[in-house]
Amino acid sequence: MTQQRQEKYRQYYQVPDYTITDIELDFVLDPATTIVTAISRVKRLNSQANVLILDGKNLILHTIHIDDKPWTAYREEAGKLIIESVPDTFVLKVVNEINPLKNTVLEGLYVSADVLCTQCEAEGFRHITYYLDRPDVLARFTTCIIADKSSYPYLLSNGNQIDKGETNDGRHWVKWQDHFPKPSYLFALIAGDFDVLYDNYVSQSGRNVTLALFVDKGNLDRADWAMVSLKNAMRWDETRFGYEYDLDIYMIVAVDCFNMGAMENKGLNIFNAKYVLAKTETATDKDYLNIKAVIGHEYFHNWTGNRITCRDWFQLSLKEGLTVFRDQEFSSDLGSRSVNRIENVSLMRAHQFAEDASPMAHPIRPEKVIEMNNFYTLTVYEKGAEVIRMLHTLLGEEQFQAGMKLYTARHDGSAATCDDFVQAMQDASNIDLTLFRRWYSQLGTPLVTVRDEYLAEKQQYLLHISQITAPTSDQAEKLPLHIPLDIELYDTQGNVIPLQHSGRAVHSVLNVVKVEQTFVFDQVNSPPIPSLLREFSAPVKLDYSYTDEQLALLMQYASNDFARWDAAQSLLSIYIKENVVRQQQREDLILPQHIIDAFKSVLLDEACDPALKAQLFTLPSENEVAEWVAIIDAIAIHNVINFIIQKFANEMAA
Repeated sequence: MTQQRQEKYRQYYQVPDYTITDIELDFVLDPATTIVTAISRVKRLNSQANVLILDGKNLILHTIHIDDKPWTAYREEAGKLIIESVPDTFVLKVVNEINPLKNTVLEGLYVSADVLCTQCEAEGFRHITYYLDRPDVLARFTTCIIADKSSYPYLLSNGNQIDKGETNDGRHWVKWQDHFPKPSYLFALIAGDFDVLYDNYVSQSGRNVTLALFVDKGNLDRADWAMVSLKNAMRWDETRFGYEYDLDIYMIVAVDCFNMGAMENKGLNIFNAKYVLAKTETATDKDYLNIKAVIGHEYFHNWTGNRITCRDWFQLSLKEGLTVFRDQEFSSDLGSRSVNRIENVSLMRAHQFAEDASPMAHPIRPEKVIEMNNFYTLTVYEKGAEVIRMLHTLLGEEQFQAGMKLYTARHDGSAATCDDFVQAMQDASNIDLTLFRRWYSQLGTPLVTVRDEYLAEKQQYLLHISQITAPTSDQAEKLPLHIPLDIELYDTQGNVIPLQHSGRAVHSVLNVVKVEQTFVFDQVNSPPIPSLLREFSAPVKLDYSYTDEQLALLMQYASNDFARWDAAQSLLSIYIKENVVRQQQREDLILPQHIIDAFKSVLLDEACDPALKAQLFTLPSENEVAEWVAIIDAIAIHNVINFIIQKFANEMAA
């Protein structure tokens, strides 16, 4: 009979009764029969507890010892090993057997092609040995691997290699030690035969770090760019965040057989080869940019995910949202910031907004879960990154970095929460972020409606702003959020109008914190054209009634590249929506000449970055258009998109 899975709730989190401070693992590898010996130093945290409950799945238990004595007071029950009458502190030795060849769940240690490899996030370590398989139990790992040398010439695990040797029966062994405490989900083991690209990196403090990139045989000619990307990521993290790598070696294994995308295991990242390997004859520019971003993302986890991990899996966005923000900044600093921002926003609007509107909608910090793997989503990753970006927008680079330093100082070597991160930002900046915390718990995409008013006699311009988030089945009442709304005002000649009120300059980022608010700007000589939500300063939908002429002006004169692109998208959206209706009513499709002229002026603007031009002429995806309409007519949307593409092609060729 299949066991019914139980919902778990964030509010019921409890500190574990016991923790493990150190673990020594010994693997005698064989695809069909691998023997695992785990020697753990266990410490009681709850003085009322005397039963140790360990997680374990599909394990064959051989023996249990406590302080070198055989222990019989235990039982195996529903994926748990329950050990009774244990002392306050003790050394637990568990010997068990696993079958990597029959491990079809691909969690823990499994066989793929000719490689033995692991995947332990989120709860895969329990498929290797009995353990406190939860992210708030951090231990120092020492791992010894023994295997046939001809089949598995490379034996890799976390940390630094501290010893190695050979046996008389054709086997060899390697011992690894990771002296930084980590949760079990960051454990990694790889055994196989590879081609290897070696390099080195000298850190800002002068440490010489060995870099090793392991690839499937015959793929070494496609590994150079990944190595360049890794070194760039290491230098950038030192320069921008002050984070220096902390081990003597950094290893990446890139193999076709890895079943996940990429995994940030401490010091031993494992990748599917498609996210690492490229050569100019077969890879596109986009492939190279993606490799740079993914290599960076997994490396940046060394501090935001590994050195500081998440207390429980409800806090997943603590490491993933923050690290996505960091890899976005890495790509922006080393490439085109405007193009990177546009691509990130396009992903949000086309896919994350759809997720927010679906039955799978959830906040970036979920309140309940049945299967944690279901929450590796665009909401946790991409919207989580946008929430971090909003903090950066509200605090500015200097105060944000002060918050990062405080967060690191407080929580290095521990398991933290999203609230811990926000608290560090608040304490470092002295900015009240109480209301901002709602972004972590409230699901859905807010709608921000802007209506303006010009008072000629006072030369005042008023922005009336309201926010609403649609109710959902599990959140009937939505509360107002802290929304940073970045704006700029232009006159009809495209000149920027300074923002001021009562004789004082007003910051371009407005703090929208109520259901309805009005912002007043003085010394505005004529009705202005507002540029709203610049840089996509919050993950919201914007409702403002722009005219074609206003959008065309912003396309041409906005000082912010994202704002120019966004104006172009808004201009296109007007006629895409109108043409979808015309298509449904079997009327001719239209695209007025002044719209074509607006885009043609961008095409002929020699000062405009060609990469930005390409983005300006990229139409919204059909998924994004589907978000604009109440009833989705996929055929009509497809036909309208194709009509505009063909119209542009014909007109721009003239």
